[in-house]
Amino acid sequence: MSGLMRVGMAVVLALCVAFTCAAAQAAEVAGVLLADRVRLTDDGPELFLNGAGLRTKVIFKIYVAGLYLPEKKPTAAEVLALKGPKRVLLMILRELSAEQLVEALHDGLKFNASPDELARMKPQIAALDSIMLAAKKVDKGNSIAFDYLPASGTRITINGEVKGAPIPGEDFYKAVLKIWIGEQPVELTLRDAMLGVAPQH
Repeated sequence: MSGLMRVGMAVVLALCVAFTCAAAQAAEVAGVLLADRVRLTDDGPELFLNGAGLRTKVIFKIYVAGLYLPEKKPTAAEVLALKGPKRVLLMILRELSAEQLVEALHDGLKFNASPDELARMKPQIAALDSIMLAAKKVDKGNSIAFDYLPASGTRITINGEVKGAPIPGEDFYKAVLKIWIGEQPVELTLRDAMLGVAPQH
């Protein structure tokens, strides 16, 4: 075998390995790639992509949402009972104002929490509003992550940059999770996809 042929075969093999690794490390939903696993801190445990789906409104694609957990769970009850860090990642497909984000979050919280629960969470909701309103808007291609860190609470990152201080309280993060996987989620098909029980779009 000539040296040139050996080089050519090596290049082909390298490309095959690269594409195989990429396929193993990412899931694609509506043209958006999401990593199969992430870490929320340098020394934290790996979280695995439980499921991901597309949020739509009328005819518009709004965002792709992925749910990351320490171990995969197929029901909302199991997800909510699971201890340890968690992440909901939104990959934005359409420009949204901060006011639109806040309104959507409020609706999701209101539909999945009792009036008493909402009253108890008023300080945390106000902190969330402050963080989102400070962002002004999110553009197509931006990302928003809602992370739960057991030692500190709910951390918001936009495009990988931490915004504001962590919002304390595991119950608050569970309320945030219910926006997507509660009994009245923002979209039923999205909930099922995030729980890994429906085909990805």
